[in-house]
Amino acid sequence: MAKLTKAQREWRPDTPKKRRSIKTMFASTVLLLEAFVAFFATLVVFGLYRDEVAPALILGLGIALSVLLVLCCALLRRPSGYAIGWGLQVLLIATGVVEPVMFVVGLLFALSWWYAVHTGGRLDRENAQRDAEQADWERQHGGEAGAAGGGAESAGGDGR
Repeated sequence: MAKLTKAQREWRPDTPKKRRSIKTMFASTVLLLEAFVAFFATLVVFGLYRDEVAPALILGLGIALSVLLVLCCALLRRPSGYAIGWGLQVLLIATGVVEPVMFVVGLLFALSWWYAVHTGGRLDRENAQRDAEQADWERQHGGEAGAAGGGAESAGGDGR
């Protein structure tokens, strides 16, 4: 028998699925895209400066930045994860000291990060309000939504 995940073990019929955070999904997407850009920027810097700077130093720092960006995605469940994310935005902009085009790329990603955090947070608040209003409506109407729907779902079928 296959091992069940925690969510599978805790699931019960008619248990509403927990809504995923849009803010976290948006921010994670930006961080992952930044990780790819940091990796490819590392290859550019390696190609341009490998005779002047130790290749191991270039590759080590660039790959470390990419790994930090990916690892930060796991920290986004806590408020400190977003603070670390802001620090990584500053670090990405600072890579413009080595390759000037990264000032522009870093600034554009910082704007994307800001948009992801603010818009995602707003959408999460709207979803929470909508869920609370739905739960309040269902408490007031005593589950009439399922009975009013009729059809196969209220008769115990799967609605197909």
